[in-house]
Amino acid sequence: MSPIEIGAISVAAIVALIYLGVYIPIALTAVSFVSIWLMRDNFTLALNLLKIAISESAMEYPFATIPLFSFMGLVVSKAGLGSDIYAVMSAAFRRVLGGIGMATVGANAAFAAVTGSSIASASVFSKVAVPEMLKYDYNPRFAVGVVAGSSVLGMIIPPSAMLIIYSFVAEQSVGEMFIAGVIPGLMLAGAYIGAIWVMGRFTPGFVGGRPAEDYVPMGWGEIARKTLPMLGLIVTVIGGIYLGWTTPVEAGAAGAALGLLIAVARRSMTWRGLWDTLIETGHITAAILFLITAASIYSRMLGLAGLPRELEAILASNEFSFVVIMIFYVILMLFLGTILDTASIILIVVPLFLPLIEPMGLSLVWFGIITVIGAEIGLLTPPLGISCFVIKATLNDPRITLKDVFLGALPFAAVMLVVLVVLIAFPSLSLALL
Repeated sequence: MSPIEIGAISVAAIVALIYLGVYIPIALTAVSFVSIWLMRDNFTLALNLLKIAISESAMEYPFATIPLFSFMGLVVSKAGLGSDIYAVMSAAFRRVLGGIGMATVGANAAFAAVTGSSIASASVFSKVAVPEMLKYDYNPRFAVGVVAGSSVLGMIIPPSAMLIIYSFVAEQSVGEMFIAGVIPGLMLAGAYIGAIWVMGRFTPGFVGGRPAEDYVPMGWGEIARKTLPMLGLIVTVIGGIYLGWTTPVEAGAAGAALGLLIAVARRSMTWRGLWDTLIETGHITAAILFLITAASIYSRMLGLAGLPRELEAILASNEFSFVVIMIFYVILMLFLGTILDTASIILIVVPLFLPLIEPMGLSLVWFGIITVIGAEIGLLTPPLGISCFVIKATLNDPRITLKDVFLGALPFAAVMLVVLVVLIAFPSLSLALL
């Protein structure tokens, strides 16, 4: 077989193995290693490329952002800042039709700015927001749908683990990826709030809800107490990077230290809790490092096979326009999103399409935002829909089925798709702050 045939078979084999439940890095590494061996008929070359991939991944200075931001997110979650910001947002939107749903979106956006994890957001707000919405007779499907939809903000509003993974795969600046994610993330949050208003206005049965007559207004002192810690973290991390005062690594360190101080001041962090947080940070870091290493050997395999060049030649020979290529790219991500998680999609498709995007003179930072949002839609779509499964498992309420969660999340997946189209049509939106 030719290298191109081996490369094409390897990509299909990786997708099949991941779908069958093989751990993503193992599938990427094993198939790529064997493919290089077969293409060059040289076991030593394949082994040396694997060694290079491992050493380069581990020695990259920006990789330090991963344990620092992971630690910060875990500490902030344990400190209860998610519940606090939800209480404030709920106070602000309480008297608006569908207001508690809007409050959930706003709180998730703020929480995402210091955690960067969709799974953490889904878990926290399933416990906080869903019972509150059910208390005021909101439709259960709408309640879980809002949490599922807004949880994906954690992967686009910086600091985001997926933006970090993309920056390594595409060799882009982590700081630029973070800054570029701000406006698209806020756009998506605003689109969700607008969609909730529209649903409440034209499909009140789907939203449900009743006035919160027993609501007691929140005083300014309590609002300040609940919001200042979160605002301080956001300014420290995002503000420091944007103003050029800190590198992403330094911002991560400052944010982690400040988050730990907040948790200690609130007495929400014991020595045992700190140890557990450090262990969990290590697990997350090791998992992402394994992913990045696997992506590195996979990219080398694709390069040796010449698959990106072949794909570029096919598209060029058919004279496909930019619009057609992006439609094909989005459809591919939506399809893969039904069977794979976000990290897998990024690791598989980005090395294939980068050689197509670069010659067009398009920004790889913009392309990263498009990729992450497109892949994130998969968190809300069956059969995988990781956020939906997390919400169902966290609630553990027999009245709410997994079908309810998926159907409730469907309108928000549609909103994500609309925002994605807007960002593709107007790349300047993603690059305005750079």
